Amino acid sequence: MSLNTEQFATANKATVDSLLAVANTALASAERIAALNLDTARAALEDTVSGVQSVMAAKDPQAALAAQSSLAQPAIEKAVAYSRTVYEITTQTQQELAKMVEAQFGGLQKSMAGMMAMAAKSAPAGSEGAVTAIQSAIAAANSAFGNMNSVTKQFADAAQANIAAMTKGR
Repeated sequence: MSLNTEQFATANKATVDSLLAVANTALASAERIAALNLDTARAALEDTVSGVQSVMAAKDPQAALAAQSSLAQPAIEKAVAYSRTVYEITTQTQQELAKMVEAQFGGLQKSMAGMMAMAAKSAPAGSEGAVTAIQSAIAAANSAFGNMNSVTKQFADAAQANIAAMTKGR
């Protein structure tokens, strides 16, 4: 069983393509978060200026207190909206990265199965135990990956339910 130059080049290209896809996904997510942060900071500054102006325009202390109190609810709603948007961006990014990992793992599984089949055919007599042990290790890795995906999905579903419960009624 030998790996020729063409197989090696193809494997390297696939790896580089995968890394670029992950990097592009991460950068796109960072760009969306940065834009959200800039927009939020700009809006907060504008709200602060507007709030100070309304408090300063008040004719008496009671009107100033009422003006200041009226600013609290919109600020809370904006903080909840900001948190929801950050959660949505991170969830979308996590889902995209999970799809990439699953696709890569599927390709790896096929490659490993092919190599194991070649190794089993060309293995010397008496090495069936070693081939079986390797196949068992691969099956255990596949099972662990499936369990990890299941736990990750459960965690994401629970987090989404918590966010929905927190923002319900807002």
